Amino acid sequence: MERKVKYDYAFKLECVELVLKKHYSDRYVAKLKSASRSNIRKWVSFYRAYGEIGLLPKINQSYSAEFKLKVVQIIEKESLSLMKAGIRFNIPDIAIISKWKKDFANFGIEGLKSKPKGRPISMSDYKRKKRKSDKPLTREEELLKENERLRCENALLKKLDALIQARRNPKP
Repeated sequence: MERKVKYDYAFKLECVELVLKKHYSDRYVAKLKSASRSNIRKWVSFYRAYGEIGLLPKINQSYSAEFKLKVVQIIEKESLSLMKAGIRFNIPDIAIISKWKKDFANFGIEGLKSKPKGRPISMSDYKRKKRKSDKPLTREEELLKENERLRCENALLKKLDALIQARRNPKP
């Protein structure tokens, strides 16, 4: 399933051209187009760095643990902001980088490795209840089962009788 893209390529390009070619401020374009100012600045930065390709949506991009580590280390080494790191490494959302930093701080290199998606166990590992054996029951087992059945039936009849009594004699 593909994620929904809020702003299409043509809209982003139009906003960027208003800023770069018409020399409108990012604040004015944001107000004019009802988009956030930070998005306008981000689109302009990506356009300057990568051209029109920088405005294309990046769908289901996956990054290797080595790449993530490189990004986190360069951010620390060069004191880059998340936005500048995103532009430099062509990562569209700074929340991704923020998560990498947090995972690296908490779990080290293991935190940057890709995690398996989907169900945690495969259905082949699922243990089913043991089937009842086809052996005939002993006399004692038969009596225990009948005793349990009769107890259940007795409890059911008591509850039914209580409901009937409650309907006949409602409390005011």
